[in-house]
Amino acid sequence: MSTKLKSTIAALAVCLSTSVLADEAWKSIPVAADMPESANSGSAEVNGISMHYATYGTAEGTPVLMIHGGLAHGDVWAGQVADLSQDYRVIIADTRGHGRSTNDGSDYSIELLAKDYIGLLDSLDIDKVHLVGWSDGANIGYEISKTAPERLASHFAHAGNVTLAGVDPAVETNEVFGGYVGMMAEDYMKMSPTPDEFEGFVGAISKMWFADKADGLELVKTITVPTLVVHSEHDEAILAEHSAAIAEAIPNAQLLTLSGTSHFSMLQDPAGYTDAIMVWLSEQK
Repeated sequence: MSTKLKSTIAALAVCLSTSVLADEAWKSIPVAADMPESANSGSAEVNGISMHYATYGTAEGTPVLMIHGGLAHGDVWAGQVADLSQDYRVIIADTRGHGRSTNDGSDYSIELLAKDYIGLLDSLDIDKVHLVGWSDGANIGYEISKTAPERLASHFAHAGNVTLAGVDPAVETNEVFGGYVGMMAEDYMKMSPTPDEFEGFVGAISKMWFADKADGLELVKTITVPTLVVHSEHDEAILAEHSAAIAEAIPNAQLLTLSGTSHFSMLQDPAGYTDAIMVWLSEQK
């Protein structure tokens, strides 16, 4: 991680609650609601790590796996889980090194994280899921779509990027994104088995974020999984033209723009975000 990015993150994290105050939903990040009671939860031993997971609802049919973004944890989906679990079995997890999950010292990569989630599905004896991925979660979904498409019934891919050129350089000094880092720092200290290592964690994840992926748009042309590429109108991190390019590159993919929200749509408009997921899932039946 660059010195500039380190200093930016540190400065912005301090002003979590004071500098991001506005009436428009996209200019602030509400705290997630409390998670509902799970049907089952625990830790799966996957690829040398202990991976926290929880399931909600007991519906039959293809489950929904929800994968959060970088620095976050599964509980950011609280605004969606309660409603989705009325019609689907919903699975959330904390990605390697995030939230309550451990890391074994391995460098972070989207390829490794995708293998972890395949391992989690194997441990839960689940053959196929509808995947809802946000940010790094969407990128993990793209990787699974390329390497294990038989495991996905569909992919709701929000705010992902398949090339480094898809990242808006202004994110490095964006106050809302800085506020998000501050929120996740607090959650990390409460949830992580290594609560004092957030700074190193951010550095390791940032190294993954800024890794070159020059051939990304070419590689997604092989994807056959039904894909909805989702972009937020005011996304601080992902360029709109990049989301459009992904949707154009993936055969038969669709593009959806969420109005009035940013990279953190699931927190800024929980009901609207859930509705978008439900509409997409209803079209897969």
